[in-house]
Amino acid sequence: MRALPTEALPVALALGRVLREPVRARVDIPVFDNSAMDGFAVRFDDLVSLPSRLAVVADVPAGSALDPPLDAGQAARIMTGAPMPAAADTVVPFEDTAGGLADSLGVVEVVRAPAARGRHVRRRGEDLRAGEPLLAPGVRLSPLALQAMAAAGVAQAIVSRRPRVAVVSTGAELVAAGAELRRGQIPESNSVLLAALAADAGAEVVLVRSVGDGGDDLVAAVAEAEAAGADALVSTGGVSAGAYEPVRTALSGTMAFTKVAMQPGKPQGFGETAGGMLLFGLPGNPVSAAVSFEVFVRPALQAMQGASELARPALRLPAAVGWRCPPGRRQYLPAAIDRADPSRWRVAPATAGGSGSHLAGGLAHAEAYAVVPAETEQVTEGDLVDVMVVA
Repeated sequence: MRALPTEALPVALALGRVLREPVRARVDIPVFDNSAMDGFAVRFDDLVSLPSRLAVVADVPAGSALDPPLDAGQAARIMTGAPMPAAADTVVPFEDTAGGLADSLGVVEVVRAPAARGRHVRRRGEDLRAGEPLLAPGVRLSPLALQAMAAAGVAQAIVSRRPRVAVVSTGAELVAAGAELRRGQIPESNSVLLAALAADAGAEVVLVRSVGDGGDDLVAAVAEAEAAGADALVSTGGVSAGAYEPVRTALSGTMAFTKVAMQPGKPQGFGETAGGMLLFGLPGNPVSAAVSFEVFVRPALQAMQGASELARPALRLPAAVGWRCPPGRRQYLPAAIDRADPSRWRVAPATAGGSGSHLAGGLAHAEAYAVVPAETEQVTEGDLVDVMVVA
C-alpha cells in the first residue's frame, strides 16, 4: 500500500484521522502551579497548632493573574484551577474550616490541617513538560487525544488524507431497499454495508453504485470512480465461477481472481488500474462481503493512512458452545460476546445458522468474528478461540 499524502488540520477537525508526524507539548501541563480545591492558599508552617486563625488578605479566582504576598498568619481565598500565590505552599479546602465558603473573607479558622505540605496543589509540568513527546505517528486521533493536544497548546495536526473509496455492488437481482420485490429480486444491502465499513475505517466514500450483470455498467462505474479521485474501488459479487460474473468478465485483464482457504469469502479478486486505483473484488453474499472487507480491505485502508495498528482489537475467549468448522479453511464466524459473568467473558455464534454466507440478518447481532484455524474441524465448549472485535 502506498501512503497517502498528508494535510494539516486544526485539532478540533482531526477526529478519526491518523497522525503522520509526532506531536510534542508546546506548554507545560499544568501550565502553572494551581489549586486542586476550592479553599484557602496558606503557608503550611502556619498550621502547626489547631484550630489556626488566619487573616484572609486576598481573593484569587480561576483565570486571575494575581500573585498576592502572604506573610505569616495570612491566607488567600482561592478557587479550583486558580494560580497558587508564590508565598503559599498548601491549600486548605473550605470543608476543613469552621465557616467554609459562607465565612471565607476576613478571618478563616482552620480546624483540620492537610496531611502534608503541598497537599491539594497541582504542580506545573507534573503531567507533561513543554517539548516532551505526546503522540507518535500512526495513532488514530480519538476525542481524548484531541483534548490532550489542545491542553498541550498544539493547534494543528499533520494527518493522512482520508482514503477515497468507491463501492459497487453487482447483480441483476438487486433492487433498492424498500422497493416492491418480484420473484427473484432481493434488497440491495452490500453497498450500505461496505460504505459504512469504509467510513468506519477512516475513508471518504466518493461513489456508491449498484449495477447489473452486464460488464459495460461496471466498466463505466470504474471510470466514474477514477474520475472522482478514488484510491480504491470495492465491488461485491461477480468474482466466482458462475455463468454471470460481471467483475471477472469485464476486469479479467486488470484483476487477478483466486480462491482463498477461508470461510466465508473463498472467491476473491484484486487488481490495480493503470491510473493506480486499487480494485478489491469481494464475494456477493453479505457475510462473505463483510468478512472479506475485514480481512483484506480494512487493513489496506489502514496502511494507506499510515496507521500503526492494521488489525482490529483481538481477544482470546472460551467458547460458550461448540460448533463445527469447515475442514481446510480458516473460519470467520459472526459471533456475540457473552458478558453475563464479568470475570469470564465467552464467545458464541451470533445466530443458530453459524457462518453461512447468506445470513444477512444475523449480522445485526454480531459484534465480533470468531477466527478458527484451518486445521480445526470442531470447536468444543470451553476451547479458547481468537476473537476479532468489530463493534
